[in-house]
Amino acid sequence: MAKKRPQTKAGKQQLKDGEIPVVGAREPCPCGSGRRYKACHGRAAAQAVTELVHRPFEGLAGECDWVALRELVPAATVALTLKDGLPEGVPSVTLATVLPMAWPALRRDDGSVLLALQNDTPSGDLSRDLADILLRALAAEPGSPVAAQRVPADGPRLQDVLDQGAAFEPAVHSGFEFWVPDAENATPEVSASLERANEAAIPTTRLAGVDAAYWCETPEKNHLRWVMPHAEERLLDALARLHAAGTSSLGEGTRLVGSFRAHGLMVPVWDLPSAMGAEECEKPAAEFAERLTEALASDAPLTAEERRARGGLTNRQVTLS
Repeated sequence: MAKKRPQTKAGKQQLKDGEIPVVGAREPCPCGSGRRYKACHGRAAAQAVTELVHRPFEGLAGECDWVALRELVPAATVALTLKDGLPEGVPSVTLATVLPMAWPALRRDDGSVLLALQNDTPSGDLSRDLADILLRALAAEPGSPVAAQRVPADGPRLQDVLDQGAAFEPAVHSGFEFWVPDAENATPEVSASLERANEAAIPTTRLAGVDAAYWCETPEKNHLRWVMPHAEERLLDALARLHAAGTSSLGEGTRLVGSFRAHGLMVPVWDLPSAMGAEECEKPAAEFAERLTEALASDAPLTAEERRARGGLTNRQVTLS
């Protein structure tokens, strides 16, 4: 059996918690305890970095669309407005679903910044990770991609960096030509990369009449995936009321089949006939939104049939994040 390492008293003055610098995880903790940093003051720092924030986009304009672009939409962009305005030499900042080579961000040759939303991030707070990447992209040299890195637990979040009063208006694209300013004259390598990405993208359209509802086309049937801001328990009750009443569909041949749970919000999903396009969804979606508003306003206890419908909806939930 290995002997326990003696815990010797440090000969130097002990540091206060607020003065502890970050060192390597296996190095002695600067506080003088004799333990490694990861087993001492590093433990709290690691927990702060990895603790999951369930609603990272809460408080941002377009929270539901942030969730949709993160989890559901292949190719889309949104112009972002910074709280303190654009720095000198940065003509624009654009949020993109993904970027070439899975870059977290890119400072283009003209100084503009593209920020990717669908990349893996190092901590449990997606908002803080994205804000760190964005701020480093703003300061990067033109023509440079930006990599992800460990983020300070007390660093700024998107809510601190973006103008929350500005509109959040996603533009959904059929492909990834937005990666390059002049796709028609791109190099053969870039053209091949674009072609591969475009082939893998599922055709997707954002409905115009309701918020954060996205139609998508798949080989066997189409779907409508609708990110909703309502509290989960309240929304499940409302959907159960509609389902039990036979009014949860979007018309003939459609069916509410379940929901995703993503970044603290629910995303109900409908199966649609393959002949039902995005335009054909607009009117039934608007009518459903009216029925849902009425169901959300009800405080009556669920009936036995509604409770069974709720149980079925709950069993068909899938958590994406």
